[in-house]
Amino acid sequence: MDVARVMESLAEQGVTVLFKADAERMHDATKPWTFVANGAPLRDDLLVRTDAVSAEACLEACLPKLRELGLVIPD
Repeated sequence: MDVARVMESLAEQGVTVLFKADAERMHDATKPWTFVANGAPLRDDLLVRTDAVSAEACLEACLPKLRELGLVIPD
């Protein structure tokens, strides 16, 4: 999956996206990846967020939720 393409698509739909790897949590081996999405298209200032052990796990947790909310996510 092209993460940059996913983030660009969400931004084009009015969603702000943060996808990061935390060095301290990476060193401690405690869910170093974070994905956060919020913005106008998400009802009631909803925040879609997860912390996970890998970038892929973040996407697996958050992208289905964003699709349920009506956002278009490229494959």
